[in-house]
Amino acid sequence: MTDAHEADAEGTPREYIAAIDQGTTSSRCIVFDRDGRVVSVDQKEHEQIFPKPGWVEHDAAEIWTNVQEVVAGALAKARIAKEQVKAIGITNQRETTLLWDRNTGEPVHNAIVWQDTRTDALCRELGRNVGQDRFRRDTGLPLASYFAGPKIRWLLDNVEGLKERAERGEIMFGTMDSWVIWNLTGGTDGGVHVTDVTNASRTLLMSLRSLQWDEKICASIGVPTSLLPEIRSSAEVFGTAKGGALDGVPVASALGDQQAALFGQTCFSVGEGKSTYGTGTFLLMNTGTRAINSYAGLVTTVGYRIGDQDPVYALEGSIAVTGALVQWMRDQMGLINSAAEIETLARSVEDNGGAYFVPAFSGLFAPYWRSDARGVITGLTRYVTKAHIARAVLEATAWQTREIVDAMKKDSGMELTTLKVDGGMTSNNLLMQNIADFLDAPVVRPMVSETTCLGAAYAAGLAVGFWNDVEDLRANWRRAAEWTPQMDAAERDRAYTYWLKAVQRTMGWLDEES
Repeated sequence: MTDAHEADAEGTPREYIAAIDQGTTSSRCIVFDRDGRVVSVDQKEHEQIFPKPGWVEHDAAEIWTNVQEVVAGALAKARIAKEQVKAIGITNQRETTLLWDRNTGEPVHNAIVWQDTRTDALCRELGRNVGQDRFRRDTGLPLASYFAGPKIRWLLDNVEGLKERAERGEIMFGTMDSWVIWNLTGGTDGGVHVTDVTNASRTLLMSLRSLQWDEKICASIGVPTSLLPEIRSSAEVFGTAKGGALDGVPVASALGDQQAALFGQTCFSVGEGKSTYGTGTFLLMNTGTRAINSYAGLVTTVGYRIGDQDPVYALEGSIAVTGALVQWMRDQMGLINSAAEIETLARSVEDNGGAYFVPAFSGLFAPYWRSDARGVITGLTRYVTKAHIARAVLEATAWQTREIVDAMKKDSGMELTTLKVDGGMTSNNLLMQNIADFLDAPVVRPMVSETTCLGAAYAAGLAVGFWNDVEDLRANWRRAAEWTPQMDAAERDRAYTYWLKAVQRTMGWLDEES
């Protein structure tokens, strides 16, 4: 952390950008300096609410209280005045859906979290005879319970009297960026009702080409457009904070968390990609100003848009289980005592001993989207030990990364030039080397691991002229570690063939009835 109290050479007080990250399990605020370094952090968890199997909710009022606390906390820890903060950036858990009353500011129901699967049946019904690709050409997304549009429809159908209130214009919809910005800028007292293009592109309601709400799709899904926020760019001044620790500071960016990480990793050139390795994994590749429809199982999304510049698009692939597999080895299997131990155990053997582990615990995500799949360990012989299994666990994350990169190449015709990585699993050096080997591409980890918050800060700083352009941001990016491929090509191809065979063995495990 840098020292916030020093004035600069001329004796003027230093200036900063604050970023609010409203995440799935917690909300935090990070203050950054001009070099993109972390000055202070404050963080607070919120309750995870599970009313029924497959249902996940958050209390939006609790989240707003926490956001106010962490903002005040981060400023206090940095020992800086609000006048030194030049802008606030927002990044957020994507797809989590909230409806609230325009006049009272009260949520009409808990927020429905992105992981929630209650809209499965509705999505099948909306697919009609076309299936999950019904709105894909226009929105870039498959019809899945993941996205926000069907969640809005579920709330309108299931909360008493809500449809009528919505038709009277009394209700507002937002993903968590909209909720935070509306409250920050005054709430019922003139709060600004906006979202940015990255969050809007995750609703199933926005046209990727026009970057506006698609009225036909809204009508098909059953969402009145009067609920929806205005779609703005990712980096512009939406309004100023009213009251609270940052009263009077411009609110100047919004980006969904994975897009914010793409921005924070300075993936500003076509073919640059980032992968965030957490519980699951999200890999995004910049495809430039062209939205590329995916035929290989990825989603097309807006990467970012700076002010009135052309939008930049991305292809995105998500892996359901990566860090969660290491947790499973620790908590359910008891084969390791801590997540860090898996590397030591895996390094005690030369290879996987012929074992492959495909963690399709809740089906396969990109590029297959098979909910009938379940996890398998294949290639077992008497020779295999728990150390070989540990190695297979790490290789599972690396091979799944390879499958997504292959799908990106198939869709875009672009080679991934470098993979920039972030997230908790990047501290595992063996895993990072595996990824470089399996991709046959360099893997790079930056000095600042808080890339999501950094992306929101960068976008806000650009909007207010704190940084001049993306070249300023690139100059801030510093490499902490790099892994280069060391694997023999024939060996890579042979092992990949076995991995793909193992993936085939997971499919069709559940039949329709189950």
